[in-house]
Amino acid sequence: MNWLEVCEHPDLQNLPFKIELDETGKIIMSPTKVYHSIYQGEIAYQLRVLSPTGKTLVECAIATRKGTKVAGVAWASPERLATIWSEIECSIAPELCVEVLPSTNTRQEMQAKRQLYFERGALEVWLCDAEGKLTFFNPAGELARSALFPDFPTQLER
Repeated sequence: MNWLEVCEHPDLQNLPFKIELDETGKIIMSPTKVYHSIYQGEIAYQLRVLSPTGKTLVECAIATRKGTKVAGVAWASPERLATIWSEIECSIAPELCVEVLPSTNTRQEMQAKRQLYFERGALEVWLCDAEGKLTFFNPAGELARSALFPDFPTQLER
């Protein structure tokens, strides 16, 4: 299955799961909890407030060598948006990809996903845990704060 088929398949509409594809085209579904949606909304809101240029994307599909991965929240500059605006899935990652960690993903899975986003051109990847604590990464490793959005909080309110 490819991403367009997933997006258009009537049986896959309105599922309460995050859907991704692995490298063989198999569907991977992850259930989400309420905190997941709350943190996604808060991150998207704060990115919009902090950046009058660029766009915040929610549930952003990105083509990777290991299938289609979906960043919970992403931010793209106007330049990058010019490339990805009309695509089915992003051929290049937005500059920022954020994952709100579901209880079903392991640290190793998230490390692999970070690497895939960096391979597709992300400049930063953020992880938000179930308590709202953010961890920031660039391709070289962990950062104390975001370089793209230095005023972004390291802890979200519950």
